[in-house]
Amino acid sequence: MADRPEELAELGLVGLRAQQERLGRIDRYMRGQHDGPYMPKSATEQYKLLAKRAVSNWLPLLVKTPSQALAVEGYRTSAEGVVSSAWEVWQRNRMDGRQTAVMRAALAYGQSFVVVLPDLADSGQPVLRGVSPRLLYASYEDPASDALPLWALQTATVPGDGDEAVRAWLYEATTVYDLVVGGKEGTRVLGSRPHGFDRPPVVRFAPDIDLEGRVTGLVEPMIPIQDRVNQTLFDLLVVQTFGSFKVRTISGMAPEFVRDADGNVIYDAVTGKPKVLPVQADASRFLVAPDPDTKFNQLDGTPLSGYLDAIELGVKHMASVSQTPPHYLLGSVVNLGAEAFAAAESALDRAVDEYQHQFGESWETLLGLCTELAGGTVDPHAQVLWKGAESRSLSQTVDALGKAVQMLRVPPRALWPRIPGVTATDVEDWAQMAEEDDPALRLADSMAKVTVPRAA
Repeated sequence: MADRPEELAELGLVGLRAQQERLGRIDRYMRGQHDGPYMPKSATEQYKLLAKRAVSNWLPLLVKTPSQALAVEGYRTSAEGVVSSAWEVWQRNRMDGRQTAVMRAALAYGQSFVVVLPDLADSGQPVLRGVSPRLLYASYEDPASDALPLWALQTATVPGDGDEAVRAWLYEATTVYDLVVGGKEGTRVLGSRPHGFDRPPVVRFAPDIDLEGRVTGLVEPMIPIQDRVNQTLFDLLVVQTFGSFKVRTISGMAPEFVRDADGNVIYDAVTGKPKVLPVQADASRFLVAPDPDTKFNQLDGTPLSGYLDAIELGVKHMASVSQTPPHYLLGSVVNLGAEAFAAAESALDRAVDEYQHQFGESWETLLGLCTELAGGTVDPHAQVLWKGAESRSLSQTVDALGKAVQMLRVPPRALWPRIPGVTATDVEDWAQMAEEDDPALRLADSMAKVTVPRAA
């Protein structure tokens, strides 16, 4: 195994470049830059314009739907009523809003990363930075089970296929190196500093990882179905543009020629054929022919219902494979009762629950690193608290929690975090208020303020 920083950086750059084709394709489809639908090589500019308009990007919605139900809103430790130093780091780094980008990238690509480093300009306070998998390559001894890598390479820009130099940072067991990788001058180290840990502080977020360490996102399996929907949309636009209207036909009527002022037929200078007056056929005109053998007819337009059904079927396939409720994509909730609505959302609820388990372990590992860097003791029993995303009203939730307290004798304070919209800070404030309002505590506080006279 390579042990020099330059060698590890070059290995990491090779690994990054090897996965760019796959990740670049996912990124391109997420931004709506899809492979065009099939059309003949001799297609006109009209067909090419319809091909551009046929792209209907459903993939971002497949990622946003579960990510909008994933939000960490607290961190519970064994020490009740004590604000964790890790949660203070979370708030200081504005992770309430920035966590979404981390989990959304993991859902789209299959994995994403967060790096923890001390801020030298702020007394070594932990700084959290989310990193796209297109910019970071991590090497694991056991890629399926290890929480932290053996080493990792992060680049400032997405590396291309050429031999251009790339600014990068290499994370080893105790040190982070600032390097320039590749280029004509070769890989060189610009500087280094300790990162404060005994292992690389790079936490991976992988919602769907198998026992061989392979990761799969939501987008890649949906690309064939997305291409199929785009092809059907293109066919629909072609038929709608060129064949959806009725065509009038006339047979047995001689054409009327264009004549000059003297009544002579005018001939085309190029073809040599007589010029013909066009037939003006619109809704405000009647068609009249002097010849009794003339026949008028019309050709019906191509029906569009089959294409519309095919598009809806493709979207339903996409919803089924991705565990997204169909009405989220189709926008139709007609005659859907409460039980049917809950059944339609059950697949998404199960997927979100699975993602919470996977992401929860990663966030807990990350917050443990923050505690360690802040000089605290890592609590092995600490857990992140997820914001409730169920489609229930506040009154229904409070009623259910009240019955749990009355019928199951669950302590009321244990159910505070389960109230929708309540954060960890709210729970801590409520606990402090409850202690201040406790009569026994008020009596002890008043007794402590009584002055006892000394014996003479």
